[in-house]
Amino acid sequence: MSLINNLVLNAYSIAILLMIYLQTKRHAGENFLQHKLFARMLQITALMLLIDSFSRFDGNPGTAYVILNHSGNFLIYLLNPVLPSLWLLYAQFQIFHEEEKAQSWIKPLIFLNAINAVMLILSQFFGWFYYIDTDNVYHRGPLFGVTVAITFGLMVAAFIMIIANRKKIDNKYYFSLLFFAIPPFICVVLQAAFYGISLVLNGVTLSLLVVFFNIQNHSMHTDHLTGVNNRKRLETYMEEKISMSTEDKTFSAILIDIDNFKHINDTFGHDVGDDALETAVKLIRSCVRSVDFIARSGGDEFYVILDASNKNDLETTVTRINSFVDYYNKAGLKPYKLGFSMGYAVYDFHSHMKMEAFQKQVDVSMYEDKRANKVGDA
Repeated sequence: MSLINNLVLNAYSIAILLMIYLQTKRHAGENFLQHKLFARMLQITALMLLIDSFSRFDGNPGTAYVILNHSGNFLIYLLNPVLPSLWLLYAQFQIFHEEEKAQSWIKPLIFLNAINAVMLILSQFFGWFYYIDTDNVYHRGPLFGVTVAITFGLMVAAFIMIIANRKKIDNKYYFSLLFFAIPPFICVVLQAAFYGISLVLNGVTLSLLVVFFNIQNHSMHTDHLTGVNNRKRLETYMEEKISMSTEDKTFSAILIDIDNFKHINDTFGHDVGDDALETAVKLIRSCVRSVDFIARSGGDEFYVILDASNKNDLETTVTRINSFVDYYNKAGLKPYKLGFSMGYAVYDFHSHMKMEAFQKQVDVSMYEDKRANKVGDA
């Protein structure tokens, strides 16, 4: 591959990664390990593409070209295992959703990367991984296969882990996780078979693009515990519903607050509290249509957005939810009982109410219901 072709392809790949990164940074919760790992993969891949461009000055004479070639190849070999290490952590988190478990893998991966770094440094003297001759020409060394094995081994480990835990992964994520290894693998085969071809990082860019559209883009708007939409998506969706409302067709909103949720947490522990939240979502889902919108707006608060333009239809849904909660509590399937306080309203198109004002209206209604429930229990 010519230098110009390589530079153009790498430039396109970096541009794609930059756009994904900016989109991710704008919408994602930076404190989540999943988003941190994905952002690091984007950054490392972009950096490696830039460095790879430097290492393409192979065979060109002159002091500057020699420095670029030497430093570029050194950094590429140094970072080669970093990217699959991050992917292994990302895949592990997607399967188990436990930050502590994912973080327990960090030290072994650091150790493996340290071994690669030590061998790389020694390669500068003994030419193990590669060497650059006096004409500034790059050559593979006798232990080139070791660095390939480390990088490839990490990718295979992630691939096997994904397949082995198939049942724990959501269908819409499973094939995207499996696909990640395919473009780089094809490019590794091409690179091994045809000396001078360097497409692996461009293959990784394609894989990251698929992960972004099929996993990250969805998870940016999803509550990780319950699987429903999160507050960011709620605000966007409600703004859309308000802007699309007409005199003949509007929408309704229900705000659901779990009564005595703190008592459930304090009495049974946070794991049972989490189970209560998930159970609440299952109950809500069973009472509404699959096309209706559900979001977790806070700790124990959920919104339901319905295409109901009149109060009778809205109140029918509210009554159904209360009936299902009563049936659930009588069944005694859990050590706790659930109670819902609900506020609800039909959006009035003629009011031209902003989202914040409409949410406040629903919120006030919910607190009125909560006070009434407390009086009833007294």
